[in-house]
Amino acid sequence: MVRTMTTLSAILSLIDQRKSVLDDIRQRLDNISIREALQLEFLYESSRIEGNTLTLRETQLVIQEGMTISGKSLREHLEAINHKEALTFIEELVAQKTDFSEYVLKQIHALVLHGIDREHSGRYRELPVLIAGSPHIPPQPHHVQSRMDEYFQWYNEQQSQLHPVILAAELHERLVTIHPFIDGNGRTARLVMNLILLRSGFPLAIIQGDAENRIAYYDALEAVQTQGKSDAFVMFIAQKVFDAINRYLIILGQPTNA
Repeated sequence: MVRTMTTLSAILSLIDQRKSVLDDIRQRLDNISIREALQLEFLYESSRIEGNTLTLRETQLVIQEGMTISGKSLREHLEAINHKEALTFIEELVAQKTDFSEYVLKQIHALVLHGIDREHSGRYRELPVLIAGSPHIPPQPHHVQSRMDEYFQWYNEQQSQLHPVILAAELHERLVTIHPFIDGNGRTARLVMNLILLRSGFPLAIIQGDAENRIAYYDALEAVQTQGKSDAFVMFIAQKVFDAINRYLIILGQPTNA
């Protein structure tokens, strides 16, 4: 069930409170097996949103065991492998305290499309696009660079002013709204969002790929793109961050009243 709270300030306050508890117990109880399991779930769900049909177990076998799954396409295998490489890359950026930039964004995207679309990986699109099922029309290709310049200008101005959850959600939404790449915008945007969250000490925020969550995700994006209701998407992401923290607390044996 997709749940929401009454106000953004209320959920951010709860997020901060529970993150403080999580920060304390993670120092004592966190371990690689937990992180790897949550990473796998993120990779599986993020790919499932885009139509990848690998199951959670199949995704694990592909990215951790190097296995080939009978009946699954080469592209689906590459999507799983590339996604894992891109996630590892953003974790390295966090460890190295590397700031988010246009160069970093293009590197993330190049990893997402590695071996899938050599011509367009890591490059802004030069063709107009339409998003299937959405009334939103992304900017024409000759406007993409200027819109991306504005995107990074906004980030540089706001990164120290906004709550990390709001910043992460806004960067996610603004990127998919511009739709600067021919393919891979959604996966790249979810990685960028989690780059911002991880560097502030949050766990991975996972958007599930089942029909209910996928529809809620797209509806929240569309509310911003067609009606200017930015709070709808920020609230959706804040709920996912809240759920991620609660789940981590439960895994580590800390009861919650969520």
